Amino acid sequence: MSNELKRPVRVLVAKVGLDGHDRGAKVVATALRDAGMEVIYTGLRQTAEMVVNSALQEDVDAIGISILSGAHMTVFPKVLQIMKEKGLNDVLLTGGGIIPDEDMEALQAIGVGKIFAPGASTSAIAEYIRDWVSQHRNF
Repeated sequence: MSNELKRPVRVLVAKVGLDGHDRGAKVVATALRDAGMEVIYTGLRQTAEMVVNSALQEDVDAIGISILSGAHMTVFPKVLQIMKEKGLNDVLLTGGGIIPDEDMEALQAIGVGKIFAPGASTSAIAEYIRDWVSQHRNF
């Protein structure tokens, strides 16, 4: 059972590392905004530290990382580690990109939220984030 949200969900959409392909991230960011969320897009070539610091400054409910470079097994655990160090224990870390199913399962096993493959419905992404936030965040 979810609580009624009293303000828009705030989502940080990030591109970490040298991956220069941001079309998907921009499509998702626009779709989340159109779904009524407040979206902060970090732009390209962010470090894990920059992403988490931005999430702290913007008081976000969720971080979505778009990754196509193949570095997902490094990027997600690093972001998750920094989130824990900074006390962001009630912020969703989710994302999408070219990630094999077995890697998605391994990332979820360490605490990363659902990972979306290319072609995922933007409405499904928005619904997942909204549901997670309503169940795990208190505002």
